[in-house]
Amino acid sequence: MDHNDTRRAFIRTAAGLAAVAPFSNAFAAALLAGDVTTGSGDFTYRVEHDWLTPPEGLAWGDTHGVTQDAAGNVYISHTVGADAKKDDAVYVFTREGKFVRSMCPQFKGGGHGLDIRTEDKTEYLYHCDVNNRRISKTTLDGTVVWSKGAPVEAKFAGVACYANENDWNPTNIAFCPSGDIFVGDGYGKSFVHCLSKDGAYKETICGPGSGEGQVSCPHGLWWDTRKDLLAVADRGNNRIQYFAPAATGQPWKHVSFVTESMRQPCHFKTRGDLLLVPDLASTVTLLGKDNKAVATLCDGNPTNLRGAARKDFIPGKFVHPHSATFLADGSIVVVEWVPIGRVTRLVKA
Repeated sequence: MDHNDTRRAFIRTAAGLAAVAPFSNAFAAALLAGDVTTGSGDFTYRVEHDWLTPPEGLAWGDTHGVTQDAAGNVYISHTVGADAKKDDAVYVFTREGKFVRSMCPQFKGGGHGLDIRTEDKTEYLYHCDVNNRRISKTTLDGTVVWSKGAPVEAKFAGVACYANENDWNPTNIAFCPSGDIFVGDGYGKSFVHCLSKDGAYKETICGPGSGEGQVSCPHGLWWDTRKDLLAVADRGNNRIQYFAPAATGQPWKHVSFVTESMRQPCHFKTRGDLLLVPDLASTVTLLGKDNKAVATLCDGNPTNLRGAARKDFIPGKFVHPHSATFLADGSIVVVEWVPIGRVTRLVKA
């Protein structure tokens, strides 16, 4: 099934919703007219749910990560649906939404954080696999450059971080201007580590807790070029926390919190003065240069539809945004933590 077919199927679903679900009449009618929008003013977007859909024989699991390469191709990491005939956990699409290929079967069940970086004029993908508790660096075609498990040698404040390799579970990676990478141990013991670009452990910059300089489920992280600081999605504490470098071997310095408009922030991307924050509690927030919200997008308030059928999702409302990115053209792609997966594009209206 091609992209146009799936869009037509989605519109037919919306028409069906209008007939059987009175609460959704307005949403379905707007969708049929192509008029579902979100945000306001300069930050008004047209909503295109299910913008990317797998071809026959492939199926989304929980859609967890999204990034775009220099050629415009969009990469989605997911856990792989039960109906998929291949184990590949990364699907690749053109900038227009046409399916290109699938890859990375080793991440089935664990495809999670996914980001891209150019190193010596070559682009590489960095993956977090929450099933096998590993981080991996691959080429754009999925060839593995290196793969690492827990940094069992890691220490924080003089104490070992992990008793064994199963104590850690990495969720996302961020890139330091120095070339190093940061890894958030979001589903493990809530440490943030610094590694070399070759995956060698260097230091641990913060650990678990709720106070300044402490994190709980550091699910996502990003080097915020607007402030030249590391931003951590401190999801378990319902906030963003900013860190600045300290002397080697010392915890990084707490700089500030962002709590306003935050529910369960998952990850980040920046574009100009904007910080894009997908929030697991059913919304996506755009923060301006002062980290005040300039737009709240597709707010589900929050929803309880995680296990619902696709026909029961409400047009214009998110379920559980898990990651998001700005595309080169300025539109936004959001992937959601739902078992059947969902990829939404938001296009400036």
